[in-house]
Amino acid sequence: MNPIPDKLVNFLQENKVSTVCFTDQENNPYCINCFYAFDEEHHILIFKSSIGTTHQKLTKPTACVSGTILPNVIDTLKLKGMQFTGKIIENEVIDKLQLNSKYLKKYPMSIAVMGYVWAVRLDFLKFTDNTLGFGNKTIWTSK
Repeated sequence: MNPIPDKLVNFLQENKVSTVCFTDQENNPYCINCFYAFDEEHHILIFKSSIGTTHQKLTKPTACVSGTILPNVIDTLKLKGMQFTGKIIENEVIDKLQLNSKYLKKYPMSIAVMGYVWAVRLDFLKFTDNTLGFGNKTIWTSK
């Protein structure tokens, strides 16, 4: 597995909220904003959602998703942000890698909220870091 560069890992670990975009069977887009945890070893973003949501029907194993992550605090002169694509992973993999525990470690209060954990194995990251010069980009792919 191709390692993710440290500056991208640091950005993923420092931030908390992602926009995730799905498409349904008719290719209609649907986006959500949600908290995430990052599993660096397996290149996985971990999420928790409420049961019965519209996107629950769209979180099918191997479904392709895309999304963005912005810093918790935005400084327009020093803007950083990330775009990603990946595939939703199976519940068996979530259990095997103990991703539920990793999410709870980052968000212990989430244990009080009913829901389910789902996850995305990352295929592509594009990190823009204007602190290194306007439009400075680092691209990572899993292959």
